[in-house]
Amino acid sequence: MYRGAAKGRVRWGAACSERELGKLCTSNLKRMFMKIDSHQHFWSYDSSRHAWITETMAVLKRDFLPAELAVQLEANDVDASIAVQADQSEMETLFLLELAKHCKRIAGVVGWIDLGSPQLKRRLQFFSQFKKLCGFRHVVQSEPDDRFLLRPDFLRGIARLHEFGFTYDILIYPKQLPAALELVAKFPRQRFVVDHLAKPEIKTKNIAVWAAHMDSIARSSNVYCKLSGLVTEADWHHWMPADFDPYLDVVLEAFGPDRLMFGSDWPVCLLAAGYKQVKQIVEDYVNRKAPAASENIFGANAIRFYDLKARADGLAA
Repeated sequence: MYRGAAKGRVRWGAACSERELGKLCTSNLKRMFMKIDSHQHFWSYDSSRHAWITETMAVLKRDFLPAELAVQLEANDVDASIAVQADQSEMETLFLLELAKHCKRIAGVVGWIDLGSPQLKRRLQFFSQFKKLCGFRHVVQSEPDDRFLLRPDFLRGIARLHEFGFTYDILIYPKQLPAALELVAKFPRQRFVVDHLAKPEIKTKNIAVWAAHMDSIARSSNVYCKLSGLVTEADWHHWMPADFDPYLDVVLEAFGPDRLMFGSDWPVCLLAAGYKQVKQIVEDYVNRKAPAASENIFGANAIRFYDLKARADGLAA
């Protein structure tokens, strides 16, 4: 078991036992490829640090830690995950890395760092010691400036990432896609991934402008896209699987099967659906539209994008 912790310190939950890891490896050998959830979160809930969790999101106002996710991964035949930041602090990055240190089911971490800091290079040097740290993300969707991604200090920060082999997750709304297009064009060697399909307006069925921008950004071969965050952009209580097909059609056509990756967005997805439902939406779509792409979308693309074989033991290609 993981160690307990005093209030205000990291509380980890249950560890991945040797027996569980043995089962994981055996399952992997039978299947010959590993299934990866490319996008999920952990937190020890704190009302001030997680102020973005409003009253309408009350189901999220508690701890979500590796032991609970492990149950969902096991039940849904998923081997490992990428833990992504939910708070904008280096403390968050260290929190996720500490969890990853004690659980092999966490294959990688996408943390946060101040990309505009004059001390960025020094901080990147510090974080480069952590094998499971894949890259970074900033919650750009919450920035009032729709062109935040193109601020000079932010661009200087992005320019540093390639030197250290770090990826960058783009978290934006559709209105911020034009700035994202300019960003990726400036850094053709930097690995980018668009989180949650850039949050299209599924509930209101607005698709045309978003689709045109997604087609444009996909023309940059260094940009991937996560099939995640769908249910929370739909009507939380009345969505149907068919609601997502037009949006999935757009990104499959634009990015192709080699630059798409499944992500659950657990536990945020619980606002509208359980883990099984979220995975089933993508799985059913892939089985209907691109069955030969299943291995890539559910594992190989994430392993390649985040360079997981170099970061964790036991990953199959």
